[in-house]
Amino acid sequence: MTRRHESPTDHAVPRRFAGKTAIVTGSTRGIGAGIAERLAAEGANVVVSGRTVEAGEAVVDRIADLSPDESADRAPAGDVTFVRADMRDPDDVAALAEAAVEEYGSLDVLVNNAGVQTETAADKATLDDWAFVVETDFRAYWLAAREALDHMDRGTIVNVSSNHAYATMPAHFPYNAVKAGINGMTRSLAVDFGPRVRVNTVVPGWVEIERTRDELPEGRFEEVESIHPTGRIGTPADVAGAVSFLASEDAAFVTGAALLVDGGRGAVMQDDTLPDYRARERSE
Repeated sequence: MTRRHESPTDHAVPRRFAGKTAIVTGSTRGIGAGIAERLAAEGANVVVSGRTVEAGEAVVDRIADLSPDESADRAPAGDVTFVRADMRDPDDVAALAEAAVEEYGSLDVLVNNAGVQTETAADKATLDDWAFVVETDFRAYWLAAREALDHMDRGTIVNVSSNHAYATMPAHFPYNAVKAGINGMTRSLAVDFGPRVRVNTVVPGWVEIERTRDELPEGRFEEVESIHPTGRIGTPADVAGAVSFLASEDAAFVTGAALLVDGGRGAVMQDDTLPDYRARERSE
């Protein structure tokens, strides 16, 4: 099977977010970078954020290249800037929202994506492990949402969770507990922030990013693909498309929801009952 390497901009909806401003936390690489690229391609002014300046500036440069010259037959991309922020620092979280408004005059979309994990089991995790994950992946989502609310009028927040919220593996604590918590936080924020702000969650499954490749030994990647009904694992473009939908007016009546983007893995009860979906696709 030929592997897809879609750009996050391949299915962009021109001008969908024209005149809007979006913050994407943890967007210096991986899924976050893909989301930032998609929103910019759809006309949003995007604030890329993360802890590493060099990586953030590289994403900004890549997005800036989306802007066509006058003869190009495509809609103009939005502007993009980088703001360094450590999401464990409440002062940085507040400054991030302020920087977006100062730069672009508004804040319309917040994508909470920043995340870390430890390879620890519940009986082995330390208080430091707990603080590292909970403060980055959970507390920061609440703080960023609260700061964004002060600047939003009919805005949208999309929280990036994980399929670990529903089913998990050993030695993923407290990451898995936090991801389940994010889904609950989304419901709380949707109820408390509505109707002024809609809040939803996108729930990715396996996504091909650098960390995924590192975690899967040789041969295992193809095996994991074969047990997805789609015949492949996801890409940042897949998640970016779901985020774009939830942040857009196409989802104007959607709030407090969690959208599973996992290639059908959540529909599977037992792997040993599945056909090899990659082999099936090759034969069709």
